[in-house]
This record gives sequence, structure tokens and C-alpha cells, in this order.
Amino acid sequence: MDSPLLSAPGAVPGEAPDAGVAAHYGNPYAEQRALAAGTGMTDRSHRGVVRITGPDRLSWLHSLTTQDLEHLEPGQTAEALILSPQGHIEHHLTLTDDGDALWAHVEPGTAGTLLAFLESMRFMLRVEPADVTDDYAVLTVTRALPADSLPDGVSAALRGAVGTDLLVARPHLQAAATKFADAGLTLAGMQAYEALRIAARRPRLGLDTDHRTLPHEVGWIESAVHLNKGCYRGQETVARVHNLGHPPRRLVFLHLDGSEDRLPEHGDPVQLEDAVVGFVGSAARHYELGPIGLALIKRTTPVDATLQAAGLPAAQEVIVPPDAGANVKVTLKRRPGLVR
Repeated sequence: MDSPLLSAPGAVPGEAPDAGVAAHYGNPYAEQRALAAGTGMTDRSHRGVVRITGPDRLSWLHSLTTQDLEHLEPGQTAEALILSPQGHIEHHLTLTDDGDALWAHVEPGTAGTLLAFLESMRFMLRVEPADVTDDYAVLTVTRALPADSLPDGVSAALRGAVGTDLLVARPHLQAAATKFADAGLTLAGMQAYEALRIAARRPRLGLDTDHRTLPHEVGWIESAVHLNKGCYRGQETVARVHNLGHPPRRLVFLHLDGSEDRLPEHGDPVQLEDAVVGFVGSAARHYELGPIGLALIKRTTPVDATLQAAGLPAAQEVIVPPDAGANVKVTLKRRPGLVR
């Protein structure tokens, strides 16, 4: 469904996977600056939203995901993954619990598949999962918000990759955006949001991953995986990589050559000399850093090598180190000040 905020002045619709919301509102660089300064908001109402009720919801989801959710406090935000039996990432959830229900938002178009999996795993437990995407929208703001200042219709607030993700009842979305605009927040499109996400070295499922991606490869072992919890699907692979080996690939940050007026596209090859060593995930033009991107490349690629991304020279910056796994702690390089 198209967002009502596409009627805002200057709105240019986005393309898949971000269709249905604005790519920008006429000035992507100014929109980036507003987000970075804490005076921006981004319509991400195309994302899927899942709500789970029932007294067994936390222990049940604890058993299905990579995260320790049995000890999740009301209002606390967590990231969690659902893996295949082989340990490959199938879903990435940003979630919170309000004491009565667990709320999660996921990539556009994936809530139905996630719900089907959850329904298949209910057994006799007291849980009620529901896809509420048609009823709730994600609106991301980069200003710190006291709980008593939230607009009507907000059911949950989650710490996100860039700011705070608010789950707003869809009938209240336009009014919420208007209230924030009256308080000095500027609408910023997905191009601005994505540029700041990439600069923060935060991967996105389906863009910076593929069907073979393991949690260690993109750094989610640090934020979305609890290494000392009970059994879950795919745990054997996670434990084996962590204790005995290294993942075959690693996420890198790319400083792209800006002499050509183009960016590599998702899936474009990354090469070292004549050999393909990986693929480009996300790419954007950042208001300070210039053209940047994320790529998933072979672990053995030298960390100081200059790469070619779709023919563009690209200096790499280590995000996940080559020695990730085998009990080596993954320490990601984040730009300060982008996650509020």
C-alpha cells in the first residue's frame, strides 16, 4: 500500500524494495543532514509489522530465534534472527515487548512468510501471532522523545539503526508526521535514511545478505545472537563457526571512487584484479563521505586491497574482521552519533 505521506510536497516515490514510501522529498542531502542532526523523520511504513500476544510469547520466541528473549524487559529493544536448519539467515527482527504483547518489524513483504513459520511452530503453547502490517506503520525519528510527548496512535518505540522506530496505527500516521513537523522535524526519504544506515555500517537483510549468509559474516553475531542460550534452529552452525572456524565471507565498508556519476547496484560483482570476490549490497551518496557502500566478500581477501565494485575503484574498510569466529570477538566499527 502507498503511504499517505507520499502526498507531501516534493515526494518522489521509492522503488523496490522501498516502494510505497518516498525515496526523497526533493533534497536528499539536506534530508540526510536533518536525520544526522536529530531533526528528521523517515516514513518506513512499507515495513512489515508482527504482533504476538499470549503468556508464553517470550519463552516461545526465545526458543525459535537467536536472541535471549526470556529476560527481555518491557520497553527494551532487541534484534533477533530466525535461521534455517543450516544456519543461514531467513528473517531479521527488531522487536520490543510492552508487557502485554511483543511487537516486531521486519523487511517489506516478509511478514507473511514469517507469520507462516510462527504459526507452524505454535504447537500447544499460549501464543497468538498476527501480521498487523495493514494496521501499523513504522515512522523513524532521530530526535530523543520523552514517552509523554509521543503522538496518538503510537503503540511501541524501538531503538533502530538510525534513530527511534515508532509503530503508529495507520489512521494516525499523517497526524503523527504533522505533529513532528510542527515540532521542527523534517521529512527525510529512504535515500537519506539508507545513506546514514550504510555509514553506520549496519547491514540490511535482503540487500547486504543473500540466501547463504551466516550471522558471523555480517556482524549480527554481536547484536542479534546470544551465544549462551538454549537450542534453536541453526544453532549448531553458529556454535561451530564461533568455536571451531571462520565464516567464508565478511562484510566490508566501501569508499567508492566518485569520479564517475554512478553507483554500483545491488548484486554487482566486487573484484580483486580479475577475480570476483563478492557482491555489492547497498550503495549511496553520503553528504559528508561521498559515495559509499557495503559489500560481502571472501574472508581471505586482503584487508588492504583496493577492490573494484562494478568497475569502480573501492577502498575497503574492515567491518567484520577476517578472524571472526573461533571465539574471536567481533568488534564492528560504527560511526558515532548516528544511532540515537
